[in-house]
Amino acid sequence: MMKVFDAHCHLQDPRILSKTPQLIKAAQDTGVVNFAVNGVCEQDWGSVKQLSIAFPSVLPSFGLHPWYVADRSPNWFKKLKEYFDSTPSAAVGEIGLDKGSHGKKIDFSEQVEVLRQQLELAKELNKPASVHCVRAYGDLLELMKSMGPFPAGVILHSYLGSAEMVPEFSKLGAYFSFSGFIMSLKANKAKKMLRMVSSDRILLETDAPDALPKSNINSLFFVEGDTSVAEEIHGQRTTSSSTPDSSLANSSQVVTDALMLPKETLNHPANIHNVLEYVACMLEITKEELAELSYQNAVRLFSYEGSKLLQK
Repeated sequence: MMKVFDAHCHLQDPRILSKTPQLIKAAQDTGVVNFAVNGVCEQDWGSVKQLSIAFPSVLPSFGLHPWYVADRSPNWFKKLKEYFDSTPSAAVGEIGLDKGSHGKKIDFSEQVEVLRQQLELAKELNKPASVHCVRAYGDLLELMKSMGPFPAGVILHSYLGSAEMVPEFSKLGAYFSFSGFIMSLKANKAKKMLRMVSSDRILLETDAPDALPKSNINSLFFVEGDTSVAEEIHGQRTTSSSTPDSSLANSSQVVTDALMLPKETLNHPANIHNVLEYVACMLEITKEELAELSYQNAVRLFSYEGSKLLQK
């Protein structure tokens, strides 16, 4: 069985937290070995820490996501540093910049300052940082240039930036992580960008419970109890079954792909295989080759001092 490493997800998300043990088990049964679980705000860092204690496969990350910058407490940074002091296995994330529909409601200069503080902390701790970026890649590149390079690595999570920026980010120590969101790009743009990424800088992720891949429904896993999924679909892929249901694939009663599912449909961490297949196709290499190189890249990146990967 191929080994796969989910380089960025949110198994602490309130929408799925109660189901996390089953989701981890189902994903592990398909070959997912590790889950880099990223906190996003002061309120969920504790849940991330608890998951990392309960599950050897969970690698914790703590960070303040740009969407939560306006809600941060006066002592947020002190609290963040205390989490790293008490959890040596943790990386930094999710942090970043956002000029999208949600992010533009939050003062951008504050986003930049909060990101700068957390990138400085990542450098000080010699840990990788997982970075969210929406419509702000130019700003992110300039900030990283002013601070870099980042020898411990910066993960550009769910990367959707231009092909032209890939070499610039790479020089600064960036890795490029791809989720189901890459399927929203035009195929020729996705292919051009992916081919600019060096094979030693590519990672795969789910961003679960978000970023459901736009794949045929019979190839997807669904989160048990997800009320956005129609009854005739629900249950077909909620278990650890690794083979598509042929009766579902042939049913004219069922929608044929995830484009027709409600946008709030939850993403299952086992769906990293759909991302793997799509990216391998774009790169014209086998799934096995991509699984191996992305797994080795993630292991190398997450093998910092104190990491769980070094404790095995």
